[in-house]
Amino acid sequence: MITETPRLRIRELTVDDAEFIFGLVNEPSFLEHIGDKGVRNLEDARQFILEGPWASHRDRGYGQFLVELKEGGDPIGVCGLLFRESLDVSDIGCAFLPQYWRHGFAYEAACAVMEYGRSTLGIDKIVGLTSEENVASIKAMEKLGMSFEKMVKMSDDDPGTALYS
Repeated sequence: MITETPRLRIRELTVDDAEFIFGLVNEPSFLEHIGDKGVRNLEDARQFILEGPWASHRDRGYGQFLVELKEGGDPIGVCGLLFRESLDVSDIGCAFLPQYWRHGFAYEAACAVMEYGRSTLGIDKIVGLTSEENVASIKAMEKLGMSFEKMVKMSDDDPGTALYS
C-alpha cells in the first residue's frame, strides 16, 4: 500500500494486475492521449508491469501505482510519479477507465500521490505534462493548483508538450 484516501487505495502494481492493465492501456482514450504501449496480450501486460516504463522508476521509490476502490477493491485506474530525465523533474500522471471519469477519482488520487511524493519521498517539484489538446488533463492540472509554465520537447518527434507546475 502506498497511500489511501476516503474512497481509494493506491498500491504498487503486481503481475496479478495484468488483465486490468491490458484493458486500460488499450482503451481508445489511453491510446489517443498517452500512446500505444505495445501491450497486445496478457503476457505483454505482465512484462509491461515488470519491465516497462512505469516500472523503470522503482529504484527511485516510485512509479505508476494502481488505484482501486476501497469498497469492493475494483481497480479503476493508475496514478503515479515518473522521473523525466530529459527535464530533470518528476511528473504526476493518471489514467482511468472511462466509466470512472467525472467522479473526482483522478483528482483524489493525484492529490494523495503528490502528498506521498512530497512528504514521504521528499520530491520538491512535481509537474504535469500533457498535449495542448488534452483539455481534461489541463483542467485536472489547474485543479491541482498548477499553471502553464512552458512548452517542452519530450523526444525528437514530439510536436511539443505543455509543462504545468
